[in-house]
Amino acid sequence: MRPWILLRGLMRETRHWGRFPQVLATCLPTADIVMLDLPGNGSLHRQRSPDLVHEMSESCRRQLQERGIAPPYNLLALSLGAMVACDWATRHAGEIEKAVLINTSLRPFSPFYRRLRPRNYATLLRLAIGKDDDAWRERTILRLTSNRHPPARMLSEWMRYLREQPVSRSNALRQLSAAMRYEAPQQSPAADLLVLCGMGDQLVNPVCSRTLAQQWQAPLRAHDSAGHDLTLDEPEWVAQQIHDWISAGDAS
Repeated sequence: MRPWILLRGLMRETRHWGRFPQVLATCLPTADIVMLDLPGNGSLHRQRSPDLVHEMSESCRRQLQERGIAPPYNLLALSLGAMVACDWATRHAGEIEKAVLINTSLRPFSPFYRRLRPRNYATLLRLAIGKDDDAWRERTILRLTSNRHPPARMLSEWMRYLREQPVSRSNALRQLSAAMRYEAPQQSPAADLLVLCGMGDQLVNPVCSRTLAQQWQAPLRAHDSAGHDLTLDEPEWVAQQIHDWISAGDAS
């Protein structure tokens, strides 16, 4: 099976996947699962974040080349990471076989007020500026992205990640700018696509995922209550959807 490359979103790093990679490995036991950080996040927090999505996808390609992991790949990507996946699959079509796009929103298919819910504009800017204490920042991100009640230790772990590999104010703003400016092509990438969304997403209107799936004629699977971080709220559900989608494709 092709390696599965996991890409997270705005101001997040590979450790924020939590237990999802292990859950996915259980459903796809023959797959190699590789997690990458976008520049400016996690292990790459000292790098300058690009303010263009295509530069982020080029960074991901270089990381895999440096690790000796050759294409083709399968991508599983959340939010900003899914924009990177779309760009990658569009500009380097032969490298991507499958892509799972989770709770993303793309110009020109969805207006700005659906791509980010207006009630969150001030909070997102405050997060990007980064003047508040670590506890407020991570509690706020958790509130915006999850509809579950994660264990208290998760918040302390996230605060430790932030202390160990902080995302700079300028990098956060560049990532936000890249996400807002990226425009996807009208035509679907050549890769097989699956769109997943949480109907309880408080950050991005799930209508964006439905619109994208219709535009690109891709299957859509929606969880009725999960939030923006679908792999945090419902990791088993996400892994099962991917397993079933692959199995249905193999059968056909």
